[in-house]
Amino acid sequence: MDTKTTLVLAVVCILAAALFGWRGAQPLNIQKGPRLIPWRPMMAASATGAIILIVHLVNLMGVTTGR
Repeated sequence: MDTKTTLVLAVVCILAAALFGWRGAQPLNIQKGPRLIPWRPMMAASATGAIILIVHLVNLMGVTTGR
């Protein structure tokens, strides 16, 4: 992937993680019934994707990570 695509996907993942974290922190409304969407695992997956994309972006800039 090029730099622009990686940056856009990283920003999308960060925004999604923030949205999912906010939705997962809302109090439970018993009158509406149970939550059918697992917001916290979705937040964790988005945050993991964002971290991977940020590391990839740093690698595209020329920094060597890992061994």
